[in-house]
Amino acid sequence: MKNDRVDVESLMKINPESIILSPGPGRPEDAGNMPQILDAFLGRVPILGVCLGHQAIAEAYGATVPHAPILMHGKPSDVELMRRDPLFLGCPEHFQAARYHSLIVDRTTIPADLLVTAQIHDGEIMAISDPQRMVYGVQFHPESIMTDPDVGKQIIRNFLKVVDVHNGQPAVM
Repeated sequence: MKNDRVDVESLMKINPESIILSPGPGRPEDAGNMPQILDAFLGRVPILGVCLGHQAIAEAYGATVPHAPILMHGKPSDVELMRRDPLFLGCPEHFQAARYHSLIVDRTTIPADLLVTAQIHDGEIMAISDPQRMVYGVQFHPESIMTDPDVGKQIIRNFLKVVDVHNGQPAVM
């Protein structure tokens, strides 16, 4: 469902097992109902944010999202994992990932309950998480052909494992 075509009440009625906040143009606060969806579902169901969704998660936690010093539209970067995290189980410490963004999450505004789990060489944040609330965000695009395909698929599998465990199903994949 598109975030500008669904409201919180409709989502509550269908009782989603998880939510994926997808990429898109613009700023998180202008991205349809993303802020309201996050307010209603943070900690209730597993959430994965990709690019704009990642930025929306950061804003929901109180971080700021300024313009990036360098625009990254269709460019790969070497991503480095910073800590163990359910989203990156089985992924190498370094991998190539596709980036398509002009905004970034400001590291100095990240609250203590939101962990930085991946970055690039200059410290720009590439992933955040709050495993206690089952919330994960990636600035890069795991679905892109420019992202190491094994890593992109593993990230999606890992998120689905989080969803399965949350819903009382065995985490088999």
